[in-house]
Amino acid sequence: MKLKTKLFGHSYEFKSLREVMAKANEEKSGDRLAGIGAESAEERVAAKVVLSHVNMNELRNTPAVPYEDDEVTRVIQDAVNEKIFDGFKNMTVGEFREWLLSEKTDTAMIRRVSRGLTSEMVAAACKLMSNLDLIYAAKKMRVSAHCNTTIGLPGTFSSRLQPNHTTDDPKGIMASVMEGFSLGCGDAVLGLNPVDDSVENVARILNMFDEFKRKWEIPTQISVLAHVTTQTDAANKFNAPIDLMFQSIAGSQKGNEAFGVTTQMLDEGRDMMLHKGTSTGPNVMYFETGQGAELSSESHNGWDQVTMEARCYGFAKRYQPYIVNTVVGFIGPEYLYDSKQVIRAGLEDHFMGKLTGIPMGCDACYTNHMKADQNDIENLATLLVAAGCNYVMGVPQGDDCMLMYQCTGYHEAAALRETFGLRPIKEFDQWLEKMGFSENGKLTPLAGDASVFLSK
Repeated sequence: MKLKTKLFGHSYEFKSLREVMAKANEEKSGDRLAGIGAESAEERVAAKVVLSHVNMNELRNTPAVPYEDDEVTRVIQDAVNEKIFDGFKNMTVGEFREWLLSEKTDTAMIRRVSRGLTSEMVAAACKLMSNLDLIYAAKKMRVSAHCNTTIGLPGTFSSRLQPNHTTDDPKGIMASVMEGFSLGCGDAVLGLNPVDDSVENVARILNMFDEFKRKWEIPTQISVLAHVTTQTDAANKFNAPIDLMFQSIAGSQKGNEAFGVTTQMLDEGRDMMLHKGTSTGPNVMYFETGQGAELSSESHNGWDQVTMEARCYGFAKRYQPYIVNTVVGFIGPEYLYDSKQVIRAGLEDHFMGKLTGIPMGCDACYTNHMKADQNDIENLATLLVAAGCNYVMGVPQGDDCMLMYQCTGYHEAAALRETFGLRPIKEFDQWLEKMGFSENGKLTPLAGDASVFLSK
């Protein structure tokens, strides 16, 4: 493997593929914090040049964490379709990028190739893409999934209704739920991050959501974002209804251990959902990720945050999820310093998830100590819709009072749908019209009137 190049009379030589991958990244504060980022724009370009000549077989043989040491690596490597991989293993990363961007390469061709990729290959291609490249390539990739309804179909754009509350007060939660549904949010999932993640409280909220969903015949999915074992206990001990099982995941075994999760736990959780879950299935899992998680748990193995994030998607693919959500900007400026880095990361993650073959959404968000504002997040959300993103968040006023971060609100999904000529998931769209909240794809004056749900 050639790891050196000469640019403008200056020679650059890198010690390892790991170093090349890190320094080929667009600037990220997390890579700087880890001491692995490029020292200059010139060195970054040199690393990209070197990476463009690395072939896929070399990437296959250089996983971020050794196969024998890491179950995430084993999941990714064992899932590779060898026959498909053999067809492009001698292709360079630069050639692969050109193939993805070629007008002759369509959705079906990319979906087939994704079965032969490892996450390191996905990350490498991402590093050679401009922002527009990431949008253009991702737009080609359509990945849908079915839980109670089907997300990701052409012409649709969805949102997660996120009614978080500082004390898990039922009245406060349900006030947000009613307002959100009335504004057309929640076709992807009604999902709450609980303050109290005890088994009893998780079961209580799930039952509350299920009762409301059934009473108003809302075609959607419900989830409470507790640990996979807590949700399993809620189903087994209290017969709690679960449409989607949630879990945060990482790109290494050590990172997953920091979340208190193993492959076996997720295998068992998915099996439980397929036998006891309340959705029609077959896609019954919901995962959240985010660049920088592995660095924060000292589980990145010296690799950059883009590569580790790609490995999250390779791991998630094992479970055939309904939705995967990168919570870009949530951790803070230590890993993504400002709006430029957040926007880049959101486009990277969406592209990488789709290229892996999983249905991607994005929590376009920022924390109060980050150099970003609401306009920046709206910019990212708009770019993601242009790229064919499946869904974004719907949070009251765009301000999560429990998690203490800023996000997209209830109105953004409707505005983006109108801007791009998109609709919610078909069954949900029909429900909105039946309720009088929308007409011909546009919200009516009744939209936002939560009192409608107090009429019976």
